[in-house]
Amino acid sequence: MARRSPKPRNASAVCPCGRPAYEECCGSLHGGKAAADPEALMRSRFSAYALDRADYVLATWHPQTRPATLDAGSGVRWTRLEVLDHSGGGVFDAEGTVEFRAHFTDGGRAGVMTEKSRFVRHDGRWVYWGPL
Repeated sequence: MARRSPKPRNASAVCPCGRPAYEECCGSLHGGKAAADPEALMRSRFSAYALDRADYVLATWHPQTRPATLDAGSGVRWTRLEVLDHSGGGVFDAEGTVEFRAHFTDGGRAGVMTEKSRFVRHDGRWVYWGPL
């Protein structure tokens, strides 16, 4: 897979997660700001996949379930995100879930992946645990 820039060429452009202004959305999380809730973390992880930021994806994965590496040569291009539902993840919650649909192309073919993901707090920050 060709290496893409770690952020959109125009940082004020629409964020890969679909919200306006990458720098004010997922860009701030990619820069080190903690996600406020599981949905924000999930959106930033989708954007990281879209921008080929495996470092961020791995850093936001719980150490007990995190793989050693990600397959960077898959050829998948993540194109659009739809958040379908979310629960938990409030200020006093220890975990939350986000159900989403991620659109992609692979070898010129369109596809979609749907997942209900579990997020937990680890060392005071939200991290991805895995699918439910």
